[in-house]
Order: sequence, then structure tokens, then C-alpha cells
Amino acid sequence: MSETIAAAPWITLTYLVTGICFILGLKWLSSPSRARQGNQIAAVGMVLALAATVLSGAIHTVGDIVIGVVVGAILGVVGARRVKMTAMPQMVAIFNGAGGGAAALVSMMDFLQTERGGFAFTPDVAVAIALSTVIGSVSFAGSIIAFAKLQEIMSGRPVAFPGMRIVSALVLLFIIVMAVLIIGFGGGDGALYALVAAALALGLLIVLPIGGADMPVVISLLNSFTGLAAAFTGFVLGNDVLIISGALVGASGTLLTQLMSKAMNRSLFNVLFAGVGAGGGQAAASTAGGAVRSTTVDDVATMLAYAGQVIIVPGYGLAVAQAQHNVRELADALEKRGVTVKYAIHPVAGRMPGHMNVLLAEANVPYTQLFEMEQINPEFPRTDVVLVIGANDVVNPAARTVRDSPIYGMPILDVDKAKSIVVLKRSMRSGFAGVDNPIFYDPKCAMLFGDAKDSVVKLVGAVAKV
Repeated sequence: MSETIAAAPWITLTYLVTGICFILGLKWLSSPSRARQGNQIAAVGMVLALAATVLSGAIHTVGDIVIGVVVGAILGVVGARRVKMTAMPQMVAIFNGAGGGAAALVSMMDFLQTERGGFAFTPDVAVAIALSTVIGSVSFAGSIIAFAKLQEIMSGRPVAFPGMRIVSALVLLFIIVMAVLIIGFGGGDGALYALVAAALALGLLIVLPIGGADMPVVISLLNSFTGLAAAFTGFVLGNDVLIISGALVGASGTLLTQLMSKAMNRSLFNVLFAGVGAGGGQAAASTAGGAVRSTTVDDVATMLAYAGQVIIVPGYGLAVAQAQHNVRELADALEKRGVTVKYAIHPVAGRMPGHMNVLLAEANVPYTQLFEMEQINPEFPRTDVVLVIGANDVVNPAARTVRDSPIYGMPILDVDKAKSIVVLKRSMRSGFAGVDNPIFYDPKCAMLFGDAKDSVVKLVGAVAKV
């Protein structure tokens, strides 16, 4: 018997206010200048939802709920303060997986309690339970693999075996059979456990063969899965605010997944099954023309100090080095000399959507200096120096010319059209997509090897002496 949460007028009103807070929070998160307030108002909405649910009278173990809230709050605060910005994608993956797992567990418990109590489900609740359990389990297992790849606990390259797609299809068919058994014939504990096990296996089979270069898209997709699982759990419990919040997460995650796929000029099917990151499709250095030209801090400082316009292209290497604050110092030093400084942000730079925006916002870089790909690309031909810090695939011209490259067709930042290019990298190692970058061999490109933070700190000092 699926017991719904009491719908007293004040609870309904509180849930309505909570839904409004979530909608406003999501809307404001789309603007860098209001993202902080958006996060805060969404948090207020969550506090209201928790308070209303606990005080509704439908919860019989209030003490356990309070303990869970306290433990969760402590983990959230500790995570927010201690997790480095470079590990933010991993944290998002873990939190996302926890949400999907929680939705699946709630639906499972409702099913087991109802079955063992001798009650029958209405068809709509049975469907919601099956969908919540399957989608939540897939999201949980997939998010764990995404976390492991991003954290480099396991290889970021695709992991596959012969006949993997056939196995995945058979697992999906088994899930459908078990779901029909539960929905149409009451099923039982065994059917439910089999359904969960198969859904967990499907989550692993979906994410394992996806390369690390596509993790931003995968995180967005799994986020939408978690939202859908939460929404279906809301139908199981009769909880309006859970339906609203889950639908918001599901819709926004789906939209973001589509936008990320578009930014890579690839279909979602291609992202899930192409296996980008396997190391094939190398762009040969010989086609780029010439050898790599290294440079010094003093030479780069002189180029920057006497430039009219400089565009900074941040990448994951900047995040790893935690150099965002030093980059801001460098930009300030250049601006004092009359140099115009802009930042070029590619949609899939970093390990998750908006990764570079968050890093630069943390360093108090003015929002007016951040430009998206479509806005900044026309600026490159009239830019004196482009400073690429730890980026690779998003500035790789092979995406335009090398048809057998796994990133072929992906829109990139037109860095190669600038007058001069300086790339800050530790080594000549390829990016997450596993392909070489011809721009490194361009005669107008100079490589400044070393830790990005150390190099930028030295550049700040050298610019001051020019």
C-alpha cells in the first residue's frame, strides 16, 4: 500500500513555494551574476520542503529523518569546503549517483512493504515504481563509473569486450520482462531484486565503453536520469514537490545534454556508442608542418606586454594547477599596461559543463570578460596573442580537417587564426580525446612547458619588469 504524504493546505502551500524557489534558483543559475543567489534560494526551498514533510504527520520515524538530514548536511558542507575545484566533476557524479540510488531505494521499499502487507498496487503506481527503480539504479551505477574515470581510479579510456552491445540489449530486454511482470502480474521480491540487479548492470554497460572526453555529456545525461527517477518516486509517494523538483532536474539535464552534444557536433547516440578516447585517429605531426618551438617566460612576457589584445583560453590544465587566481593577476597586470584581455570559454572545456566559468568566477574574473565560443571566435583574427592554458581538444584544428579524427566536426575555438599563440602545458601529452594537436606544430605557436601555475606566476613578475 503506497502511503502518500498528507496534503494539508499549509503543506500544499509550502510545497508550492518550494517549487517556485526551485524554478527561480534554476533560472538564476543560468546567469553568472545571479548564480550565487540562485543557489541560495534553491537551498531555502529545500529547507522548506524538508520541514513541511517532517511536520506533516505522515512521517513516523522523525528521529531517523532528522539524523539523516544532519548527516547529509555535514557531508555537504565538508564536501563543498574541502573538495578542490578540479574534483568538482567527480563530486557532482557522486552526488548525482546518490540521488538516483535514493530514488530507487525509496521505490523499492514502498514496493516491498506493500507486497508483504498483502495490498495491491494501482497500475499507475506500479509503473512509477518500476521506472523509478530502473532509472535510479542505472543512474547510480553509471555515476559510480563516471566518478571512477574522472578520479582516475580506473582508465578514462573506453572499456569494452566483444559482444558488449548484444549483452546490453539482452540486459535491457530482461529489464523490460521483469518490469512487465511487476506491473502486470504483481511480481514479487525476486522479480524486484532481479530488476534492480539488471538495471545496475545496464548502468555499468552504458558508461564503461564511453571515453573520458565525453564525460561532461555523460554527467548531464545521468543527471537527467536522476531527475526522472526522483519524479517517478514522487508519483509513488504522492509528493508534489518531489515530482516538481524531479521534473525540473530531468528537463534541465536533458536540455543540457542536447546542448553539450551540439557543442561537440555529435549526436547523443554517437557519444554513447562511438567510444571517443580510445586513442585512435591520431593527427600526425607531419601534417602540421614543422617541429615544436619552445619559448621562455621572458619572451612570452614581452609578447603579452606589448600586445593590443590578448585572449586567454582556459582548460583542464588550469584547473589541475589551480592557477585561476594567478591568471587573474596576470590579466590585471596586462590591463594596467592598456592591454585588452578577454577569456574564451568553450562549452565542453574541463570535465563538466561550466567548469571553466566556475573556476574563473572563484578568482573574481569579471563576467564581462568571459565570452562564449560563438562570441569570441570572430575576435581571434585581430588578436595579437592567444594564451592557451591547459586546453587541448577544444582548440584542435584537426576537428576541421582530419576526417578520421574522433573529434572531427566538433566546433572549436579558432585559436589558430590569431597572430601569435602561446600554449602552457606540462608536456606534449594529448588531451582527453587521445588525439594529437596540429596547432602545437604551427610556426606561430610557441610552447611554454611546465606547471601552469608556476609559469603564470613567473609571467606576472616578468610582465612587471618589461
